[in-house]
Amino acid sequence: MRRLRPWLPALAWAGLIFYLSSRSTLPVEPRFPYFDKVAHFSAYAILGALLAFATDRSRLPMALAVGLGVLYGASDEVHQVFVPGRSPDVLDWAADAAGVLTACLLYTRWRSRRAAARAAGADASFLRA
Repeated sequence: MRRLRPWLPALAWAGLIFYLSSRSTLPVEPRFPYFDKVAHFSAYAILGALLAFATDRSRLPMALAVGLGVLYGASDEVHQVFVPGRSPDVLDWAADAAGVLTACLLYTRWRSRRAAARAAGADASFLRA
């Protein structure tokens, strides 16, 4: 269970995405042009951040988080072929992939800055004594 724990938030979010993709209509009406692309980007950015966290905690390469997120976005578009009233859209998948990639890049940058700050703090610790 300990190895699975970091992956649970990503799995739960992926489940929510699957549930929403299974619905013929969504509860939110488009509010502006390209609203659906922004929604796809946002939902998959959250998934990307959760996958980045899981791979980081599992000591796995960040490329795995990106790959899993992008593949899940593609599978979501294929899934919509089988949902009445829905259809796949390559631009939706592009928004999904962009969201995952952006979140993983931001997570990687945050982690490297955090590590650099810790290293700088450790180097200057003799000054505090």
